[in-house]
Amino acid sequence: MICRPGPAERARTLAYGVAGGSLTALELPEELVTAHVAGPDGAPLLLMPVSSPVVQNLEHAADLPVTFQITDLAPVPLADRVRGTAWLHGWVTEVPLETRREAAVRLSRLHPRPDLLDVGVRIPLSGEEPEWTILSLEVAEVHLQDTWGDSVIEPEDYAAAVPDPFVAVEPSLVSHLDAHHREELEALFRHRFGDVSPTPSVRAVGLDRFGLRVRCSVPGGPAPFDLRFSFPEPAADMDALRRAYRHLFRNARHTAA
Repeated sequence: MICRPGPAERARTLAYGVAGGSLTALELPEELVTAHVAGPDGAPLLLMPVSSPVVQNLEHAADLPVTFQITDLAPVPLADRVRGTAWLHGWVTEVPLETRREAAVRLSRLHPRPDLLDVGVRIPLSGEEPEWTILSLEVAEVHLQDTWGDSVIEPEDYAAAVPDPFVAVEPSLVSHLDAHHREELEALFRHRFGDVSPTPSVRAVGLDRFGLRVRCSVPGGPAPFDLRFSFPEPAADMDALRRAYRHLFRNARHTAA
């Protein structure tokens, strides 16, 4: 049975739009991407200021080769919060004005922000020149680096994959588990290693349809390390996900007792 997401799924999960990103192009400074979201085929839409060097360069070229770097951070305070990084290499173009409003609506579903109100409106609502535009990235290659190692993903595999179904709510779920279920997380550690003294710190750091990942720190022991606990079967919806991690907790507490 598959017990972890494959590289293409992990890359699509990072590109979904929750994690922060930056854009680099040859001989241009690195730029933070204000907001982004991926379409059904994984092609990112990037909200950018019109003053952006990349956007300015697109006034003189139909497209521009770029690298879109997405860095996934754990939603809880840790010394090292980076869970993975994806580099999407390809070409950006400015979304045509006639479809820019539709693109703005797609962005606003994940990132409801006033900046998107004027995007795609032929006469800006403010009566002034627009401050924002939307770029579309055609993905040519994906490089992924995360807990499971390095992967190079072909564009066809990336486009065919789907993100983890819980990507939009995962940060709040991990924060909840970390804040309110520390005893259960420590029981998972004891279930794996037995009693350890001094008592380790066990923090929730990641969650997907296949399992739960925790960060373990033993005072005076080795450097912090991650453990993954797989669910009996992949979770398909929120009810199944809650049942899955509660099953892990019950099993660990019963064994520890």
